[in-house]
Amino acid sequence: MKTTKILIGLALAAGIAFSSCQEVAKKNVRLTNEIDTVSYALGLSAGTGYAQNLSDLPIEINKEALISAFIKGLKGDTAGYQINQDDLLPILQTFFSNMQKQEREDTELRNTQILYENRQKEGVQQTASGLQFRIITEGKGKIPAKEDYVRVHYTGRLADGTIFDSSIERGRPEEFPAGALIPGWTEALTMMPVGSEWELVIPSYLGYGESPVGNIPGNSVLFFEVQLLDIVKKK
Repeated sequence: MKTTKILIGLALAAGIAFSSCQEVAKKNVRLTNEIDTVSYALGLSAGTGYAQNLSDLPIEINKEALISAFIKGLKGDTAGYQINQDDLLPILQTFFSNMQKQEREDTELRNTQILYENRQKEGVQQTASGLQFRIITEGKGKIPAKEDYVRVHYTGRLADGTIFDSSIERGRPEEFPAGALIPGWTEALTMMPVGSEWELVIPSYLGYGESPVGNIPGNSVLFFEVQLLDIVKKK
């Protein structure tokens, strides 16, 4: 989770911030033994990781305040603390909780717009669950049951067009039980006659929900082109 990474980064970066303020970072240090080398490696790893974590935040951090607090914390300068230590965790928890809530609300609004716009396209149908589909080719074969294994070709995309999976690019169809997939796929496959090609637009709650999977971010609307090639012998 980004919040955890950021908080860990804040802790690891303390040494980097302290060194920066002491202007040690402006010159090379002598690495005369293993501890020196390990120390330098830890500092460099923390610094680069911390920079990335900061870039993930949707706000511009006040680096002067950040570094000042780091130095006081490292020195144990409790008299100089401008925030009571007992208030630190609640402040951070409240901030990141509100930030995550806002991110979820923004994503939900964006997904609602994506689904609304797709629903207006010619030929798009929507089931009671919210699954949207458009029939490209109407097959004449049998419709699979949940317990059937199916052979399919497919390409999966995110809303921005990024392909995250494609049996077509791999050059071989995939086989799996129709009932062991994300809900949007199972619903579609159990409506499709063999020989059909459909375009699916799957809301996040019929996909992977809030959890990121591979290179699919959490709360993603998923776009698929699916060709149902056959029902294969059960394994």
